[in-house]
Amino acid sequence: MQKILHTPEGVRDIYNEECEQKLALQERLHDRIRSYGYRDIETPTFEFFDVFSREVGTTPSRELYKFFDRDGNTLVLRPDFTPPVARAASKYFLNDNMALRLTYLGNAFINSSSYQGRLKETTQIGGELIGEDSVDADTEVIALAVQMLLSSGLKEFQISLGHCGYFDALVKEAGLDEPGAQELRDLISNKNTFGAEKLLSRLDLGDSLRKCFTALPGLFGSADVLDRAEALTDNPDALAAIGRLREIWEILKLYQVQDYITFDLGLRSRYMYYTGIIFRGYTYGTGAAILKGGRYDGLLKHFGKDAPAVGFVAEIDQLLLALSGQKLLPQLSGDRCVILYETEKRASAIQKATELRRNGTDVEMVCITGDRTREECLNYAKSAARVIEL
Repeated sequence: MQKILHTPEGVRDIYNEECEQKLALQERLHDRIRSYGYRDIETPTFEFFDVFSREVGTTPSRELYKFFDRDGNTLVLRPDFTPPVARAASKYFLNDNMALRLTYLGNAFINSSSYQGRLKETTQIGGELIGEDSVDADTEVIALAVQMLLSSGLKEFQISLGHCGYFDALVKEAGLDEPGAQELRDLISNKNTFGAEKLLSRLDLGDSLRKCFTALPGLFGSADVLDRAEALTDNPDALAAIGRLREIWEILKLYQVQDYITFDLGLRSRYMYYTGIIFRGYTYGTGAAILKGGRYDGLLKHFGKDAPAVGFVAEIDQLLLALSGQKLLPQLSGDRCVILYETEKRASAIQKATELRRNGTDVEMVCITGDRTREECLNYAKSAARVIEL
């Protein structure tokens, strides 16, 4: 039988310095999110299929890794943390009138061949603020997302902020069916103005509504985008979405993170459970979003508890790629020591290593034998901050 030495498509081994940098980054991000009062939660790597069903509005079925248990139930590897956290929150929490803050760290799995060069297994860290529908909750989550990216070491990045309610209100006013709304949603999200205009030309819409839809792909930039979006419509629900964004903008100034925020009224997500604000984080060195989130007030209802919620997730693998490209990778601790010893000095080597480890130093013991010379051992130990020869 031929030995298998490589990994399947879409996954890879991470080792040595890269693995240490990833762990260091995860620790930084986790410390930051914990500082906002978020408590840790772990959910299973696989769940029942219904947790990610079409009705929930998460990853399409064809992109799920599916398998069966011994009872014939369909199980899937989680592609997305938000539905499992919503399920757990519905089961174990939400018995009082206080908001719930939860954070998680783990791997997600998407079986898609359309993401060229993208991993099918990714590490994610995120936070969910459940049971609070206020503008303060929206703003806290956005501000925390900014602070997490800053704590990663990034200096230049932007959070694009939009609101699902603006587009949804216009769709309802236009009377579009779901297939037509989805096609238009995709065109606008991809900034495909010509495609959107072609689709709109086939629809029986008034001039004002047509103009509003046509303008959506270009409604991105600084806060004056809100003025432009507001001037395009008198739809009360669309105007309410703009009003919400205005309130968030003012509170973001109090957090002093407004310089990292831009607005994008055409922003959409592949996840259909978002109902309010929606945002994504971008930086140099990666074409994909390094962070994404939004409000999902209807999701918990699928699991038996009707509660508002807002949250976000950071893509650690994409973030590492960006940090590497910008030469901002986490600096690893240099407090590593190698003790070189011969067999007769074993007792002294163990005593010294134990003492150093007690004081917080990472110590590797290397025995000099007939199979490896002292010179070979010294060359091996060059990467350590300190070398002790016995």
